[in-house]
Amino acid sequence: MKITRRVFAFFLVLCAPLALFSSAQSSEKSVARGQYLVYVGTYTTKTESKGIYAYEFDSTTGKLTPKGVAAETPDPSWVAVHPSGKFLYAANEAGKASTVSAFAIDAKNGKLTILNQLPSLGEDPCYLSFDKTGKYVLVANYSSGTIAVFPILADGRLGEHTAMLKDQGATGPNKERQEGPHAHWIEVSSDNRFAFVADLGLDAILSYRFDASKGSLTPNKPFFLRPLTAGAGPRHATFSPGGGHFYVLSEINSTVTAFAYAPDHGVFGYLGGVPMLPAGFEGRNDAAEIAIHQSGKWLFASNRGHDSIAVFSIDPASGKLTAAGGFPTGGREPRHFALDPTGQYLLAENQLSGNIVEFRIDPATGKLTATGEVLQVPSPVCVAFLVKR
Repeated sequence: MKITRRVFAFFLVLCAPLALFSSAQSSEKSVARGQYLVYVGTYTTKTESKGIYAYEFDSTTGKLTPKGVAAETPDPSWVAVHPSGKFLYAANEAGKASTVSAFAIDAKNGKLTILNQLPSLGEDPCYLSFDKTGKYVLVANYSSGTIAVFPILADGRLGEHTAMLKDQGATGPNKERQEGPHAHWIEVSSDNRFAFVADLGLDAILSYRFDASKGSLTPNKPFFLRPLTAGAGPRHATFSPGGGHFYVLSEINSTVTAFAYAPDHGVFGYLGGVPMLPAGFEGRNDAAEIAIHQSGKWLFASNRGHDSIAVFSIDPASGKLTAAGGFPTGGREPRHFALDPTGQYLLAENQLSGNIVEFRIDPATGKLTATGEVLQVPSPVCVAFLVKR
């Protein structure tokens, strides 16, 4: 049969769905096999670290396989993989010279290629997140107390900022830690209408209205969430999987505070706080990271000083927390930890001992059990997962 242009076009139309189906099957098999890339952000100043490191992770076995340096970049203290899986963004925490870097991901070998780098519009960016459309990166700059929004261009590069604000308000009573605003965390609500900021210096969660058509931020009314103990120092926060509850980890007084969330107005109702440390502990401690298990049953929070992960059960109706145990992290100063996408494992990054320790999560009790997998990484401070497709 003679293949005319019309016949050729017909075959293209016929085969296109098959190609898409094959691609989808490949992606589903990859997820089913539990194959992931893991990126580790580090501090490079006064350490042996080169930047961002990559590992292969098999969730069926818990095995972590080093792939070396993914990108040499200074002090990438926070790394975030874009929802598309094509790009990674890093906060380069370098004082007045701080930047946000955009990288393209090579999923085959884990390598990162720099796309561009822009000033973070503040000092010492410590947290990055994406809005729900995936079109913007939101940045919290700790030392300057500023927040910024950058658009993500079609090729993954960062565009010129669409918003930059300095947190405003009365500071907390701790004169050493709360002498000014210190933005430490920023995330949008599930409906993408609000952006919330945990400001350690102001002792408050700040509420901003977010306009995804412009990438703009404007103070919400009410602006402050202040039912926290004076001097608590809110550091990070997280929503429950359903979005009905909100939990704030406070660094200075080592507590987790629960709130009910009212999505219509972006406000919160106080439910109560719980200590992260065991009774009688009197040593130095700085609480660090918080995360909720995918099941919504367990909340995890890390202690630096006590060097542990505190586990709490979540009442599904009220959202209130009950202590369910504390587990040593197998190292010093767990600045961050991450749950793998399957919810089977927790990876604790111990900054000062230079290791990442893997734990298996008991889905019935929240108990953590070390698997024996330990990675030696210089000054690890952040972990991000990517599904291999």
